Amino acid sequence: MCGIVGIIGKSEVAPLLVEGLRRLEYRGYDSAGIATLVGGEIERRRAEGKLSNLSQRLSDAPVAGKIGIGHTRWATHGVPNEVNAHPHASARVAVVHNGIIENFQDLRRELQDKGHRFDSDTDTEAVVHLIDEYLYQGLSPEDAVAAALPRLEGAFALGILFAGRDDLLIAARRGSPLAIGWGDGEMYLGSDALALAPLTQRITYLEDGDWAVLRADGVTIRDGEGRVVNRQVRQTAFSGAMIGKGEHRHFMLKEIYEQPQVIGDTLNTMFNPVTRTITLPDLPFELGKVTKVTIIACGTSYYAGMVAKYWLERIARVPVEVDIASEFRYRGPDMPEGGLALFISQSGETADTLAALRYCREQGQHVMALVNVPESTIAREADAALFTVAGPEIGVASTKAFTTQLVVLACFSLALGCARGAVKHDVEARLSQALAEVPSRAVEVLANDSRLREIAQQVMEARDVLYLGRGTAYPIAMEGALKLKEISYIHAEGYAAGEMKHGPIALIDETVPVIVIAPSDELFDKTASNVQEVVARGGKVIFISDAEGIEKMRDHSVFTVELPPVDSFVAPILYAIPVQLLAYHVAVAKGTDVDQPRNLAKSVTVE
Repeated sequence: MCGIVGIIGKSEVAPLLVEGLRRLEYRGYDSAGIATLVGGEIERRRAEGKLSNLSQRLSDAPVAGKIGIGHTRWATHGVPNEVNAHPHASARVAVVHNGIIENFQDLRRELQDKGHRFDSDTDTEAVVHLIDEYLYQGLSPEDAVAAALPRLEGAFALGILFAGRDDLLIAARRGSPLAIGWGDGEMYLGSDALALAPLTQRITYLEDGDWAVLRADGVTIRDGEGRVVNRQVRQTAFSGAMIGKGEHRHFMLKEIYEQPQVIGDTLNTMFNPVTRTITLPDLPFELGKVTKVTIIACGTSYYAGMVAKYWLERIARVPVEVDIASEFRYRGPDMPEGGLALFISQSGETADTLAALRYCREQGQHVMALVNVPESTIAREADAALFTVAGPEIGVASTKAFTTQLVVLACFSLALGCARGAVKHDVEARLSQALAEVPSRAVEVLANDSRLREIAQQVMEARDVLYLGRGTAYPIAMEGALKLKEISYIHAEGYAAGEMKHGPIALIDETVPVIVIAPSDELFDKTASNVQEVVARGGKVIFISDAEGIEKMRDHSVFTVELPPVDSFVAPILYAIPVQLLAYHVAVAKGTDVDQPRNLAKSVTVE
């Protein structure tokens, strides 16, 4: 959510700032801007909408400067327009900001009483004028920031530029991620390593409460108490090459088609094909003594956790609670001794999930993370981490991150079951072999692309769509509905098929497509009964199953999508793919912005 880039360079920085912002587009944004120093004075260029608008503004009115900051904004306070776009500035200071300043109204009133004039509706402008006030009182830039930071309430990552100081950038973080990049006589600032990849692979991640003074020859980092601290310089694996779509029209479609490869890559980190066993990384706690698993996540990652609940309770025989991160800690639950809290996040920076992690640590839980970014805050703060090998996911609607999360959770379920003695080796061998076949089965699933494009032409006219499933297909139904509404803006809901009679059946008529996810498993017949109830009320059934299931329900379905027969254990991984493709093709047919749907952000770093 939002993106920050900063550079102290040897040459003009405007093109590099825009390139860095382009690499942060995946986070979601609705305006963008940069600020540089020209002759010691702050020069800004900002634009509403896409980066192409900012590029055009820079083409019409170029800006020089060898030091600068840039920002892509996802609106929180104030509508998305040029006035509210970052950077915000006075004559003395310019600021870019990710996060929310919760006490900005009090600060704004105080500063207006002192004669400061505000131009925008944003919370960020209060930070500008607060620092400016301390500069006016005669403090140095470093001392002005040191005085301002304790007065800010909320979560933030800040990049700060000062007039007349072409040798200085200041950065600060509390709750929102921020990274420092090291160059040769140059220094960089970014929301993540991906933004800085063309410039450097040497990265230092600021820890919570840190603030940093960047100069061309290095950086001084202080913690929240003002003490000078050392933070590790890491070598990031991100390539400097701009991530492209290849032959695909959108990043989302490219990432859907990458799933056979990344599922295999992820599985290979844990599965031994010779012994047909699963091996997790070394853990700082005894897995077999875990008394309860609490899974906490948001959005698509939450649905991955719901699938894992079925696996862990049925296979590992351990009680599991799955909770939405934004709700969990406000209940103040007591947590059991010996419990494991598992946090799932694609970015590893989700603010609600990180806050819940810290609560669980206070409750004495073992803390494990499942993330796609090894250098992320959640990965660093956990006792142990499991990693997906999905690579950067640029499309806002998660696809390959979700299926690789499921692969890791399936492996974890087997490993925990073995550690508890609930899973014998023959069962582990059978189920891990089923996992090993998923990449090739995923290729077969993708062969339904043209069929799903055809179905999308019928779904695109719908006002409401229902998704139904039982068992592990229920979370996939919820994920399918989420995908559809995220990128096509059609209202959709996912339900446990048995719950349909308790309300949703009232919505069903001949205008409502009902997408049924029904692998041939022990729950198939019950799902089939629910389909009969839909048909009786005129609903248009789109039935996703294997050949056996489709043969049974062909006469009751308007459309069918045939998937390969697989062990029910791995079915949710594969059945996620057609609902992704269907949502994609509906969105394309409707002409929406598939990769950057309105109002959404990839990395939600505010509560």
